[in-house]
Amino acid sequence: MGHLSTQERVCSTTPVVPSSVDGSPPLLTRRAKLSSDSQARRSEDSSPEQQPRSKPLHKTFAPHSTTAPTKIVPKYLENYVPKDQINMDEYTRNFKGDNILGWQFKAPLKWDKVIQISLLHIVALVCLVTYPLQELRLYTTIWAFFMGGVAGFGVTAGAHRFWTHRSYKANTVLRSILMLSYSVAGQNTLYDWVRDHRVHHKYSETDGDPHNANRGFFFSHVGWLMMLKHPEVLRRGRQIDMSDILADPVVRFHQKHFVLLKILLCFLLPTMVPVYFWGETWFHAFVQQCIFRYVCSLNFTWSVNSAAHLWGSRPYDKRIMPSENIYVSIVAMGEGWHNYHHVFPWDYKAAELGNYKVNFTTMVLDAFQRMGWAYDMKQPSKELVQRTLEKYGDGTHESKLGASGAPAASSQTQMVGHIHYAEVPDPELEYDAESSSTESAKLDENENESERQKKATKKLLA
Repeated sequence: MGHLSTQERVCSTTPVVPSSVDGSPPLLTRRAKLSSDSQARRSEDSSPEQQPRSKPLHKTFAPHSTTAPTKIVPKYLENYVPKDQINMDEYTRNFKGDNILGWQFKAPLKWDKVIQISLLHIVALVCLVTYPLQELRLYTTIWAFFMGGVAGFGVTAGAHRFWTHRSYKANTVLRSILMLSYSVAGQNTLYDWVRDHRVHHKYSETDGDPHNANRGFFFSHVGWLMMLKHPEVLRRGRQIDMSDILADPVVRFHQKHFVLLKILLCFLLPTMVPVYFWGETWFHAFVQQCIFRYVCSLNFTWSVNSAAHLWGSRPYDKRIMPSENIYVSIVAMGEGWHNYHHVFPWDYKAAELGNYKVNFTTMVLDAFQRMGWAYDMKQPSKELVQRTLEKYGDGTHESKLGASGAPAASSQTQMVGHIHYAEVPDPELEYDAESSSTESAKLDENENESERQKKATKKLLA
């Protein structure tokens, strides 16, 4: 999750998709039946918590036009694009890592991003070292923290929990607030952010993951923004259902006025307020808002992709890399309970417990729920969570700890991080192995194509 700036655009031919008053996603027409092989594979890797799908626990959404979603064409691939389609064969053939001073990279570098991101952090470090602390004003500091919180809320409650995972519903007023708050963060367009994060969940820790943590901390933190996307990421991204995003007029407004909103809400307005309201200097206001606050906001978001995938416990599913990391939860406003989140991505709390001390986003969402602006807040039952952690957890959950506070010896097993196992499906959506919705149950479409072919070969030989 998290982008520095946009690198991709939506083609001019946008499909006509009906709007939804509350921003809830319409469902695409499902395939009539699953093949027997798909059903067999589901029984192998799916979690014990999967429930019969014949009676959804919530209302199902009305069907809509089956017009294909808009194709996304990165600007840096325009040389390979005939008309409005990416020539994936040509892109794959030209996808060769750069060799810089004997250092072989796995992908071609995007030098504009390398320079921008590096320069931003160098300037931030210089300003931090040379900033005159005696000229620091309390109001300006409080304002920087406030705007950082607004930006963080736009990312966590808006782009992540609402638009990507649809873990709750919001009226038009709240959706507009979420969109404006997200604009304060100065990241990519909502469309690009949501698409990349849905791909991340569906193909986590594979070549189809935009910020695959198996490629190391730096790559999953920020390096993925400095390189061209792996061909598998682009291929999988095309398969993601984005019809609900295209149907939301708030998202379409953000897409149309993206540059203006970013300049105005991320940089200009936060800098002007301290100058005109309490006489702060332009230099100090600019440094605190456009340098310190912006750099911290980016890195706090990036830490969810990196630190929360590499370090921490895995009480809900020891087979996957995402972990429970309290430090990430503090700086990312509750997004660090990542092992739980990758098992139950549709829980609006993004954590088992809504502890406000380490999940500020949940506290604000609960307040909006009491106001009636947020509703249909999804969360699994306690029994469902307990069954899952008992079967797949690493024994570090508080319910499994012994008297000494250490996990039972029988639960000390090695995690498996190279395959993304099934998430617990959102009970509101009908199950479909071919669905590209991030809330749908996952089969081994999350594995690389070679792994799928191996399984098919074994079945034929059996």
